[in-house]
Amino acid sequence: MADPESPTAKDSAAPTTEPHHTQTQVDDTAAKLSNLTFKIWPPTQRTRDAVLNRLVETLSSESVLSKRYGTIPKEEASAAAKLIEEEAFSFAGASFSTDEDGIEILQVYSKEISKRMLDTVKARAAAATDSTPSGSAEVDSNNVGTAVGEEDSSSSVKAED
Repeated sequence: MADPESPTAKDSAAPTTEPHHTQTQVDDTAAKLSNLTFKIWPPTQRTRDAVLNRLVETLSSESVLSKRYGTIPKEEASAAAKLIEEEAFSFAGASFSTDEDGIEILQVYSKEISKRMLDTVKARAAAATDSTPSGSAEVDSNNVGTAVGEEDSSSSVKAED
């Protein structure tokens, strides 16, 4: 007679019960995952805050954008970033019904932020250029004269008026 404790008895019993147990676990996991939903829109408040912080950083510090249009003081950049993000969020949310794909809405949101940010810095640069009598394209009050190679603090006062 075969000993029930022998390795051959255990080996022959294990394959018949183990696949059934594993299949049950797979089925349970699949059922849980089928009830799981992943929503990309609307973004969480944490995500929107991160977007705001990044906008403020981009507008108020050295970047590709600031090299061309100048930097914006942090307080002004913060107010502009809040307006840009809120308008882009509203626009994107109004552009799609709730049945639409979240990725598409997120793309619209992202493009609107970029568009509005560029519009903001262009408008500010144009206003600063128009108010500067010398016609200098310098906008950044922190780096006045760096574009033309001279220091002139009076142009920074005029640019901010």
